[in-house]
Amino acid sequence: MKPVFRFSIIFTLSLVSFSARAQQQDFSKVEIKATKVSGNVYMLQGSGGNIGVSVGTDGILIVDDQFAPLADKIKAALKSLGEGKLKFILNTHWHGDHTGSNAVFGPEAPIVAQTNVRKRLQEGSTARKVEPAPKEALPVITFDQSVSVHFNGEEIRAIHFPHGHTDGDAVIFFMGSNVVHMGDDFFNGSFPFVDLDSGGDVDGYVRNVGEVLMKLPAGAKIIPGHGPLGTADDLKRFHRMLTETTEVVRRKIAAGRTLDEIKKDGLPEEWKPWGTGFVNTDRWIETIYRSFTKK
Repeated sequence: MKPVFRFSIIFTLSLVSFSARAQQQDFSKVEIKATKVSGNVYMLQGSGGNIGVSVGTDGILIVDDQFAPLADKIKAALKSLGEGKLKFILNTHWHGDHTGSNAVFGPEAPIVAQTNVRKRLQEGSTARKVEPAPKEALPVITFDQSVSVHFNGEEIRAIHFPHGHTDGDAVIFFMGSNVVHMGDDFFNGSFPFVDLDSGGDVDGYVRNVGEVLMKLPAGAKIIPGHGPLGTADDLKRFHRMLTETTEVVRRKIAAGRTLDEIKKDGLPEEWKPWGTGFVNTDRWIETIYRSFTKK
């Protein structure tokens, strides 16, 4: 069996396993923690992707909404932040740990997302064993490059960064509050998951993070898809990790090393602690290898 084909099977099985673990999780034990970020913006952490929240006189806007079984807890957390009604839901990408409550919140407020998010939610995925989403979970406002929502006294701008984590990624800039929600284009302190089967690409991922750094306003607070609230320095370190680890694997591929040999060699000592999350060191090496060799 060819190495890349073998890895594709392993990687797909790992995603199925992750989905199964998410379905089996006891959500009754999950607590939703609210953190004031800056200006009108809060961050909610529970299980799955971090949620961004704008609270003000116009009501409530959320960025992502985690898993469906957590919807009532999320509603309670939102109510503790303000009595306004939910007016908008923005999705940073299509994965279920960021869009799982779409079906609950969709009937309450319009869902806004990049065009490919609606497409992938509508179609589901055979590779990841994801069923098509119901109609009420689908974005009703879609955009190709960017869209702005003028809400709670500021412009909330969603910008598409293509072929990074997936092919439908959006980074959300809260222009007045000086907050950026990066979705899964930023895993603060850990190796990222790059969904190659959903249009993701490691080179594109590295490039996109670099472009966000160039657009980042001074003093901005950054909500990552996963991990603690971040700063520009955190994102710079993440970008340095991406560039250094991908270059290590790229050089070894050019030298004729096999995937198993590269995994045995490992990565520089500095980045070993980054492999303690969902994506361990071997899986990150495999992702880089698969992304580079398929080209």
